[in-house]
Amino acid sequence: MVFRRRSKRSWGQAVVEFFYPRGGWGRAISYMRHRLGRLPDAPHRIARGIFAGVFVSFTPLFGFHFILAVLIAWAIRGNVIAALISTFFGNPLTFPIIMTVSIELGNWMLGNSGGMPLPQVVAAFARASVEFWHNIQSTFTADVAHWDNLSRFFWRVFLPYLIGGLLPGLICAFGCYYLSLPVIGAYQKRRKKKLRERIDRMRQAISAQDPLLADPAHVEHFPDNLPRKPGAEE
Repeated sequence: MVFRRRSKRSWGQAVVEFFYPRGGWGRAISYMRHRLGRLPDAPHRIARGIFAGVFVSFTPLFGFHFILAVLIAWAIRGNVIAALISTFFGNPLTFPIIMTVSIELGNWMLGNSGGMPLPQVVAAFARASVEFWHNIQSTFTADVAHWDNLSRFFWRVFLPYLIGGLLPGLICAFGCYYLSLPVIGAYQKRRKKKLRERIDRMRQAISAQDPLLADPAHVEHFPDNLPRKPGAEE
Protein backbone atom coordinates (compact mmCIF):
# COMPACT_ATOMS: atom_id res chain seq x y z
CA MET A 1 0.00 0.00 0.00
CA VAL A 2 1.22 3.49 -0.85
CA PHE A 3 0.15 5.16 2.41
CA ARG A 4 1.01 2.28 4.75
CA ARG A 5 3.59 3.07 7.40
CA ARG A 6 6.96 1.42 7.07
CA SER A 7 7.05 0.72 10.80
CA LYS A 8 3.76 -0.12 12.46
CA ARG A 9 2.89 2.03 15.47
CA SER A 10 2.07 0.49 18.82
CA TRP A 11 -1.11 1.44 20.69
CA GLY A 12 0.96 3.53 23.06
CA GLN A 13 2.55 5.49 20.21
CA ALA A 14 -0.85 6.04 18.59
CA VAL A 15 -2.28 7.45 21.81
CA VAL A 16 0.73 9.70 22.39
CA GLU A 17 0.67 11.03 18.81
CA PHE A 18 -3.07 11.67 19.09
CA PHE A 19 -2.49 14.05 21.99
CA TYR A 20 0.85 15.36 20.71
CA PRO A 21 1.57 14.79 16.99
CA ARG A 22 5.05 13.98 15.82
CA GLY A 23 6.81 17.30 15.27
CA GLY A 24 4.41 19.20 17.53
CA TRP A 25 1.06 20.88 17.02
CA GLY A 26 2.64 23.79 15.15
CA ARG A 27 3.94 21.49 12.45
CA ALA A 28 0.62 19.63 12.28
CA ILE A 29 -1.32 22.88 11.83
CA SER A 30 1.14 24.09 9.20
CA TYR A 31 0.79 20.78 7.34
CA MET A 32 -3.01 21.00 7.30
CA ARG A 33 -2.86 24.63 6.14
CA HIS A 34 -0.66 23.68 3.19
CA ARG A 35 -2.86 20.69 2.38
CA LEU A 36 -5.93 22.92 2.26
CA GLY A 37 -4.18 25.48 0.08
CA ARG A 38 -2.99 22.83 -2.38
CA LEU A 39 -6.43 21.32 -2.96
CA PRO A 40 -7.33 21.58 -6.68
CA ASP A 41 -10.57 23.45 -6.20
CA ALA A 42 -11.98 26.97 -6.08
CA PRO A 43 -11.31 28.91 -2.84
CA HIS A 44 -15.01 29.31 -2.04
CA ARG A 45 -15.61 25.54 -2.29
CA ILE A 46 -12.62 24.82 -0.05
CA ALA A 47 -13.85 27.42 2.44
CA ARG A 48 -17.28 25.78 2.47
CA GLY A 49 -15.64 22.46 3.23
CA ILE A 50 -13.77 24.09 6.12
CA PHE A 51 -17.09 25.45 7.38
CA ALA A 52 -18.56 21.93 7.39
CA GLY A 53 -15.60 20.33 9.18
CA VAL A 54 -15.36 23.00 11.87
CA PHE A 55 -19.10 22.98 12.56
CA VAL A 56 -19.17 19.19 12.91
CA SER A 57 -16.42 19.42 15.54
CA PHE A 58 -18.95 21.02 17.91
CA THR A 59 -21.38 18.09 17.76
CA PRO A 60 -21.36 15.22 20.27
CA LEU A 61 -21.59 12.63 17.47
CA PHE A 62 -18.14 11.20 18.10
CA GLY A 63 -17.25 8.49 15.62
CA PHE A 64 -19.49 10.04 12.96
CA HIS A 65 -17.75 13.39 12.45
CA PHE A 66 -16.24 12.33 9.11
CA ILE A 67 -19.57 11.08 7.75
CA LEU A 68 -21.45 14.16 8.94
CA ALA A 69 -18.77 16.49 7.54
CA VAL A 70 -19.00 14.82 4.12
CA LEU A 71 -22.81 15.10 4.09
CA ILE A 72 -22.79 18.79 5.05
CA ALA A 73 -20.04 19.59 2.55
CA TRP A 74 -21.99 17.81 -0.19
CA ALA A 75 -25.20 19.65 0.76
CA ILE A 76 -23.56 23.10 0.60
CA ARG A 77 -21.39 22.19 -2.43
CA GLY A 78 -18.16 22.40 -0.52
CA ASN A 79 -14.93 20.49 -0.95
CA VAL A 80 -15.24 17.11 0.77
CA ILE A 81 -11.49 16.69 1.38
CA ALA A 82 -11.37 20.12 3.02
CA ALA A 83 -14.28 19.10 5.23
CA LEU A 84 -12.50 15.92 6.35
CA ILE A 85 -9.28 17.78 7.10
CA SER A 86 -11.11 20.52 9.00
CA THR A 87 -12.72 18.08 11.41
CA PHE A 88 -9.33 18.18 13.15
CA PHE A 89 -10.43 21.55 14.46
CA GLY A 90 -11.70 19.29 17.21
CA ASN A 91 -8.56 17.89 18.81
CA PRO A 92 -7.24 17.19 22.32
CA LEU A 93 -6.38 20.88 22.71
CA THR A 94 -9.81 22.23 21.72
CA PHE A 95 -12.20 19.48 22.83
CA PRO A 96 -12.05 20.41 26.54
CA ILE A 97 -13.08 23.97 25.64
CA ILE A 98 -15.73 22.81 23.16
CA MET A 99 -17.24 20.36 25.61
CA THR A 100 -17.31 22.77 28.52
CA VAL A 101 -18.80 25.66 26.57
CA SER A 102 -21.36 23.52 24.74
CA ILE A 103 -22.66 21.66 27.79
CA GLU A 104 -22.80 24.72 30.00
CA LEU A 105 -24.60 26.72 27.31
CA GLY A 106 -26.93 23.81 26.55
CA ASN A 107 -27.89 23.34 30.20
CA TRP A 108 -28.57 27.07 30.49
CA MET A 109 -30.74 27.03 27.34
CA LEU A 110 -32.68 24.00 28.58
CA GLY A 111 -33.08 25.44 32.07
CA ASN A 112 -31.16 22.61 33.74
CA SER A 113 -29.71 23.41 37.13
CA GLY A 114 -26.06 22.75 37.89
CA GLY A 115 -23.22 21.88 35.60
CA MET A 116 -20.98 18.88 35.11
CA PRO A 117 -17.18 18.82 35.45
CA LEU A 118 -15.26 17.89 32.34
CA PRO A 119 -13.88 14.57 33.69
CA GLN A 120 -17.43 13.45 34.42
CA VAL A 121 -18.50 14.37 30.88
CA VAL A 122 -15.68 12.30 29.36
CA ALA A 123 -16.49 9.37 31.67
CA ALA A 124 -20.19 9.63 30.78
CA PHE A 125 -19.41 9.38 27.05
CA ALA A 126 -17.15 6.38 27.66
CA ARG A 127 -19.79 4.54 29.72
CA ALA A 128 -22.55 5.39 27.24
CA SER A 129 -20.48 4.07 24.33
CA VAL A 130 -19.83 0.76 26.11
CA GLU A 131 -23.45 0.37 27.17
CA PHE A 132 -24.77 1.24 23.72
CA TRP A 133 -22.72 -1.43 21.97
CA HIS A 134 -23.58 -3.92 24.72
CA ASN A 135 -27.29 -3.32 24.12
CA ILE A 136 -26.82 -3.71 20.37
CA GLN A 137 -25.03 -7.01 20.87
CA SER A 138 -27.66 -8.18 23.34
CA THR A 139 -30.21 -8.33 20.52
CA PHE A 140 -28.23 -11.27 19.12
CA THR A 141 -27.36 -12.91 22.45
CA ALA A 142 -29.04 -13.89 25.70
CA ASP A 143 -27.84 -10.74 27.50
CA VAL A 144 -30.40 -8.24 28.75
CA ALA A 145 -30.31 -4.71 27.36
CA HIS A 146 -30.51 -1.80 29.80
CA TRP A 147 -31.48 1.60 28.40
CA ASP A 148 -32.07 3.50 31.65
CA ASN A 149 -28.50 4.77 31.95
CA LEU A 150 -28.45 5.78 28.29
CA SER A 151 -31.69 7.69 28.78
CA ARG A 152 -30.18 9.68 31.64
CA PHE A 153 -27.04 10.25 29.57
CA PHE A 154 -29.13 11.58 26.67
CA TRP A 155 -31.06 14.11 28.74
CA ARG A 156 -28.21 15.12 31.04
CA VAL A 157 -25.20 15.18 28.70
CA PHE A 158 -25.90 14.48 25.03
CA LEU A 159 -28.86 16.81 24.45
CA PRO A 160 -27.32 19.81 26.26
CA TYR A 161 -24.08 19.21 24.33
CA LEU A 162 -25.96 19.01 21.01
CA ILE A 163 -28.06 22.12 21.57
CA GLY A 164 -25.33 24.13 23.24
CA GLY A 165 -22.82 23.37 20.49
CA LEU A 166 -24.96 24.81 17.68
CA LEU A 167 -24.33 28.50 18.37
CA PRO A 168 -20.57 28.38 19.08
CA GLY A 169 -20.20 25.88 16.22
CA LEU A 170 -21.84 28.25 13.76
CA ILE A 171 -19.82 31.21 15.04
CA CYS A 172 -16.50 29.37 14.67
CA ALA A 173 -17.51 27.80 11.33
CA PHE A 174 -18.48 31.14 9.80
CA GLY A 175 -15.36 32.75 11.26
CA CYS A 176 -13.11 30.08 9.72
CA TYR A 177 -14.99 30.39 6.42
CA TYR A 178 -14.50 34.14 6.09
CA LEU A 179 -10.90 33.94 7.31
CA SER A 180 -9.89 31.07 5.05
CA LEU A 181 -11.54 32.40 1.88
CA PRO A 182 -9.02 35.25 1.19
CA VAL A 183 -6.11 33.28 2.63
CA ILE A 184 -6.66 30.30 0.32
CA GLY A 185 -7.20 32.63 -2.65
CA ALA A 186 -3.91 34.42 -1.97
CA TYR A 187 -2.12 31.10 -1.38
CA GLN A 188 -3.31 29.71 -4.72
CA LYS A 189 -2.32 32.90 -6.58
CA ARG A 190 1.14 32.77 -5.01
CA ARG A 191 1.54 29.11 -6.03
CA LYS A 192 0.47 29.90 -9.61
CA LYS A 193 2.92 32.79 -9.74
CA LYS A 194 5.77 30.57 -8.51
CA LEU A 195 4.81 27.93 -11.06
CA ARG A 196 4.88 30.49 -13.89
CA GLU A 197 8.26 31.76 -12.70
CA ARG A 198 9.59 28.21 -12.62
CA ILE A 199 8.35 27.56 -16.16
CA ASP A 200 9.95 30.82 -17.33
CA ARG A 201 13.26 29.83 -15.76
CA MET A 202 13.10 26.42 -17.43
CA ARG A 203 12.28 28.05 -20.77
CA GLN A 204 15.20 30.45 -20.41
CA ALA A 205 17.52 27.57 -19.56
CA ILE A 206 16.30 25.65 -22.61
CA SER A 207 16.63 28.77 -24.76
CA ALA A 208 20.27 29.12 -23.76
CA GLN A 209 20.92 25.63 -25.14
CA ASP A 210 18.62 25.65 -28.17
CA PRO A 211 16.57 28.77 -29.06
CA LEU A 212 14.29 26.66 -31.27
CA LEU A 213 12.98 24.65 -28.31
CA ALA A 214 12.10 27.78 -26.32
CA ASP A 215 9.82 29.20 -29.06
CA PRO A 216 6.21 28.18 -28.26
CA ALA A 217 5.30 28.39 -31.96
CA HIS A 218 7.88 25.76 -32.73
CA VAL A 219 7.21 23.67 -29.63
CA GLU A 220 3.56 23.30 -30.61
CA HIS A 221 4.57 21.63 -33.89
CA PHE A 222 7.80 20.24 -32.59
CA PRO A 223 7.73 16.90 -34.49
CA ASP A 224 7.52 18.76 -37.84
CA ASN A 225 10.64 20.77 -37.05
CA LEU A 226 12.93 17.90 -36.21
CA PRO A 227 16.06 17.94 -38.39
CA ARG A 228 16.08 15.05 -40.79
CA LYS A 229 19.05 12.84 -41.42
CA PRO A 230 20.81 13.21 -44.75
CA GLY A 231 19.25 10.85 -47.29
CA ALA A 232 16.02 10.38 -45.32
CA GLU A 233 12.83 10.06 -47.34
CA GLU A 234 10.68 13.21 -47.61
